[in-house]
Amino acid sequence: IQVPPENWTLVTEFLMVGFSGVYEMHLPLFLLFLSMYLLTLAENGALVLVVATERRLHTPMYFFLIHLSCLDMWYTTLTVPKMLVGLVGPPGSRAISYPACLTQLYLFTFLGATECFLLAAMSYDRYVAICMPLHYQAVIDQGMCLKLTVSSWLAGFFTPMLPVYFKLCLTFCGPNVIDHFFCDASPLLALSCTDISQAEKVDFLVSLAVLLVSSMVISGSYAHIISTVLGIHSVAGRRRAFSTCTAHLAVVSIYYGTLFFVYVCSKMASSTDLNKVVSIFYAMVTPMLNPLIYSLRNTEVKDALYRALFKERRRGV
Repeated sequence: IQVPPENWTLVTEFLMVGFSGVYEMHLPLFLLFLSMYLLTLAENGALVLVVATERRLHTPMYFFLIHLSCLDMWYTTLTVPKMLVGLVGPPGSRAISYPACLTQLYLFTFLGATECFLLAAMSYDRYVAICMPLHYQAVIDQGMCLKLTVSSWLAGFFTPMLPVYFKLCLTFCGPNVIDHFFCDASPLLALSCTDISQAEKVDFLVSLAVLLVSSMVISGSYAHIISTVLGIHSVAGRRRAFSTCTAHLAVVSIYYGTLFFVYVCSKMASSTDLNKVVSIFYAMVTPMLNPLIYSLRNTEVKDALYRALFKERRRGV
């Protein structure tokens, strides 16, 4: 830990710029982001409720889906309300204390890493369902579902520990303006007045490990799935087999595509505005799209939603 000189003034809070540069757009952006946030909560909440109450949906795939929806709701709630207050509130509403900033960064990394591991677990579930259908119930039983989900949550929980520890060892002595709408790692490190090379290296290695491990499991699962599907002689059989994992594949493509853009393309372009736009996509748009993808592509979910709505209408009548 580097001890700061006596003439340095330590930063105790940060000011998040967010989208304050375009004042006339504050109200339209507030209404847009508020609508997206409420829609995300409503969609994911409805999906969790329907899966929890509909016995036909008490299967491993939907068990994982409940956890994914809960992740998405917490993911957006962690950043969006503070951003909304910053858009329409006084300048002081954009301030965040140093401990709160690191806590937000820890939780955001924790939830993001957990989603990576959970998507990997879901790909393994699809692999067993398509490549070993006769052994599916024996392999993916209740115990295995709990092991996979608990492992995903625990792995995600421990992921930010080392990166956040190295950030605790840094000194911030001004300026204190974070050019983002939440406490992300890169804009926070840019404000440190001490050497950040070790913290950057740890961030890179931990992020690389999470992405490599989860993407290798997903890639390996889908390589076996594609090989198995291509071996089916019937066109209808191929279509039916592959349709069971199209929703998951779409979610994986969107999520990993945006992560790749944030951590590779945006850094190459070194554009803060581009980083903000892409961060909005994976922090708000992706959680809003996930339940739509699963419900629109899945007849069982649509039927369960219809039955739930129909029951409520009959009760109201």
